[in-house]
Amino acid sequence: MLQLRSVFVAVAVLAVQLCIGDKSCVIRSSTDSVVQLGSSFEVFCIFNLMCTGSMYSGQGPTKQKHKALNSTTIHFKVVNITENRTYSCHCENRKDLDPCGLDISAGYLPDHPKNISCIYKIVKNESGVVVCIWNRGRDTNLRNSSALWVKGVSGSHSAGSTSYKVSDKGTELLSVNFTVSRSVELISVWVQTENPLGSANSSIINYTLSKIVMPSTPVLGKPECYSRKCIMKVEQPVRTQHLEIQYRAEKQTWTTYQDSVVQMNSSHWSISSLEPYRLYHFRARSKFSTGLWSEWSTNIYAWTQEESPAKELDVWLASDFKHMKVYWKEMNVSVSRGKILGYELSISSFSVITNVSANERSCLVELCASCDVTVRARNSKGLSPPARVTTRRTEAKSPNNLQVTANNSNITISWTKPETAPPPTTYVVEWYPDGNKLEELRWVRLGENKNHAVISDVHPYECYDGAVYVLYNESSISWKFKGVATLESAPEAAPRVQEKVEGRNNVNITWSELDRSQRRGCITKYTIYLETMGNTKIYSTPASERTYIIKDLPPAEYRLWMSASTAAGDGPAGQKIKFFIAHDTQAFLLPVCIISSVAVVILVCLYQNSTVKQRSWELFQCFMLDVVPDPANSKWAKEYTQDKGNMNLPLPPCSSSEPREEEKLILVNVEELPKQNSESRKPILRMSPSTRLSSETEPESVIPTTYIKSLSHDSDSSDHTHTSLDTTVDYISSHEPGNLDEEDDEEKCGEFLDMPFISNHNIFIEPLVFGGKLTLDAVKIDCSDFFQNA
Repeated sequence: MLQLRSVFVAVAVLAVQLCIGDKSCVIRSSTDSVVQLGSSFEVFCIFNLMCTGSMYSGQGPTKQKHKALNSTTIHFKVVNITENRTYSCHCENRKDLDPCGLDISAGYLPDHPKNISCIYKIVKNESGVVVCIWNRGRDTNLRNSSALWVKGVSGSHSAGSTSYKVSDKGTELLSVNFTVSRSVELISVWVQTENPLGSANSSIINYTLSKIVMPSTPVLGKPECYSRKCIMKVEQPVRTQHLEIQYRAEKQTWTTYQDSVVQMNSSHWSISSLEPYRLYHFRARSKFSTGLWSEWSTNIYAWTQEESPAKELDVWLASDFKHMKVYWKEMNVSVSRGKILGYELSISSFSVITNVSANERSCLVELCASCDVTVRARNSKGLSPPARVTTRRTEAKSPNNLQVTANNSNITISWTKPETAPPPTTYVVEWYPDGNKLEELRWVRLGENKNHAVISDVHPYECYDGAVYVLYNESSISWKFKGVATLESAPEAAPRVQEKVEGRNNVNITWSELDRSQRRGCITKYTIYLETMGNTKIYSTPASERTYIIKDLPPAEYRLWMSASTAAGDGPAGQKIKFFIAHDTQAFLLPVCIISSVAVVILVCLYQNSTVKQRSWELFQCFMLDVVPDPANSKWAKEYTQDKGNMNLPLPPCSSSEPREEEKLILVNVEELPKQNSESRKPILRMSPSTRLSSETEPESVIPTTYIKSLSHDSDSSDHTHTSLDTTVDYISSHEPGNLDEEDDEEKCGEFLDMPFISNHNIFIEPLVFGGKLTLDAVKIDCSDFFQNA
């Protein structure tokens, strides 16, 4: 029990200390806890016991460099304070003791309120509300309080002052509302603002309520509109003496309806002098006989109704060799007076009317040389007047006084009025990007007294062509101009080149036009570069050309490339292409053929001479083979030598399936003849063919013989010659049918008949003569006598 009592007493003492707080010090300032920004003061820490004291400030907090005043007091001097701060004192050697602290707030004195403005809004006939607004001045960085003081006067009676407090939420403008009876004629108002540093009052402002009275804002009903006017209803809670109504079309300034600024006698108002098919906005405000205008009402809007188009379209046309394109400009709303539903196009040479969609601004039609084109616009109320343009045009030479100049943003075209009778009715200036007339035509129509046009609808680095048209009632003349650009630079690319060699030494060069984005202005020329064997030739051609022919090029290898140029400079060189000019083979072969023909004629003439013939033969013999195989060693020749002096050539059967026909027996007589040439000692043999038919041989199976002359180098005797001749004749003229297979008879018979040496025609006119020693042991074929006998 004793221990429990001791614990209870200790807990009770601790609780008392926590509740009371055992402070170790007291902190004070040399001024109040609220000071002005930029002021200086001192902060003191007084400790209740002996300890090591220190001072901290700000968030963190940060230890300050204090000074000791005595053993229990330290102080710190604050210079030019710029914000709210907290200061605290600590015992460094007694962490169990709580520190003591002080909050210092810094701010400004309140400014005097200014720009007080009050209005008197009449909500009901019995009373109204006064609304006052003022500017409180700069932010003081402290908590402020403001109050509006009002003192009213009704006739000769003066009421006491009444204040209306306003909470300051940090805004620069403050306002307050209060109710005032319609019997009050005058009021006096002033504003008072205060904070812990002090207070400030505004000057007193006196108001006569009849001068600041303002009616409530009017309320407009939905207008009911026609093509030229709109009728609307105006509602107001309090009857006023003036009503002002304003209107405007879209994107225009407000226009006040003059008849409305009068004494109001009706709640329905009619606004006239409006344009057809316009979207109008309306607003209104009101005013008593004295006082201020009310605030503007909420805007309301409505469309006026349509009418048929007021004027004709602006029409122009462009043509090429096959088609004609009719252009027209979109009508503005003041002319169309309604939503355009479509267009009607007709041509005098055709009876058909073409309907065109409302979204289109051009129409491609057939080309006609002399006709009138008429275009009309259509809305829900009718058609526009016809716009007519004629194709009867005369192109005239541009006069010297037609001047076209360009700067960085526009093109100026000026001319002198032509002296013609009748005078022109109008001028038309057209322009378009080079090569795109049908696609991107632009034009402007000018009056008869105009003599120049400034074109701003152009793009930089674009080349334009165009014309000035002088229009008369039934015809027109035109003055053309070409190659005009606002800004130019050198082309960005080179043309794509193709070459084709034509004839013997000509090359045809073609190229394509540069893209519009790559031209960078008006192309003035194209340059062709031709390189061969290190030498380069340059050819220039106008910008309108797309082909160029280089003639009379000698045979060689060439390289070709091109570049394009504007007035600002030359573009880059294109890719090189290679081609060849070959030698003329026909020109080379012609003299060769002529020379060869002459040589052949000369040789033929020389060959008629016997000496030349003999020498030629001796030269020919040098190319003959020296050794010829001996046919006497063949088995075929040895088996058929018994019938000397006769040559039997029995035909083998051509087919084993057919009955065997009678064999033909061919007899060849061989006789020795003296050689006609006395200078030769060699005997010659002459073979004359003779045939007889045996009973077993058909006449059509007779085989003619061939003459073969054989010379031997071994002997000159006639005896050997006879022996050799018999053997040779049998060797040549016969074969053994027994060695042939039956199944090959037909094939070999055909081959035998087709053999080239079996012929019934002599090679030469005279029969072949055999001379010399003819043996089968050594046979040589000598053709010398062929030429001698010939």
